[in-house]
This record gives sequence, C-alpha cells and structure tokens, in this order.
Amino acid sequence: MSPKAATKRPKSAKAARKRSKPKSAPRRVQKTMSSEAKAMRAEIQQSVKRVETSIGEIQRDLRKAERKLEADARAGIRQLRKDAHAHLTVLKSKRREAAGTLKRVSTAAGGSWADIERTIDSILADIQETASAAVKRFRSALDG
Repeated sequence: MSPKAATKRPKSAKAARKRSKPKSAPRRVQKTMSSEAKAMRAEIQQSVKRVETSIGEIQRDLRKAERKLEADARAGIRQLRKDAHAHLTVLKSKRREAAGTLKRVSTAAGGSWADIERTIDSILADIQETASAAVKRFRSALDG
C-alpha cells in the first residue's frame, strides 16, 4: 500500500457526511395511510388553518382596538387641556379681581383692616372653591 493511499481523505467534511436522507415521516405515512386516515388528516389540517385564520383576525381586531383606545385617550387629553386652560383663565381672572379689590378696599377703608380681611377671605374662599373643583375634575379624569 502506498503512503498516499493511507492518507486519502474525502474532499470536504460536508461531502463525507452527505448521505441519502430517509423520507420525512409525513410522506412515508401518507403512502401507507388508509383513505379514512387521509380524510382525518385533511380535516385536521383544515382545522389548523381555521385556527390560524382566527388568530390573525384576533390580532387585527386587537390592533384596531388599541388604535381606537389611543385615539380616545388623545381626545380625552385634548379635552382635559382645554378644561384646564379654561379653569386657569377663571382663576387668573379671580386673582386679578382679588388684587384689585384689595387695592380698592385698603385705600377706602383707611384703618379698618377687619373689613379688608373679611372681603379678602370671601374672595379667597371663592378662588379656593374654584381651584378645588378643577383639581377634583382632573383627578376624576385620571381615575376613570
């Protein structure tokens, strides 16, 4: 035996592993299946396809519902911003009114600080009530 013959290898590792593959199980089974078994297999395949279709429909409907919820949330946020702006406008107006009233009352009352205090307390209570209503409205929007 020559030294070359002893060291002879296949051309590649892939070529050495390449063998005829046995047929896949489903094909082998199909050749030996009875007509009843074939009908049952076809029915199962149809059921699997229906389930896949249902999954696709559910995913589409879920995406649609998500888009609707997001759109509704954006609309709700816009409305809350609009309401907040309106409430802030009212509060700023009342603040200006309170400052003007304080200026008028303090000059008119002279030294009667009790009258000034009652007037300002009344105005501040009104402002506090308006602010509390706004805060309650926004908290209820966040909770619900």
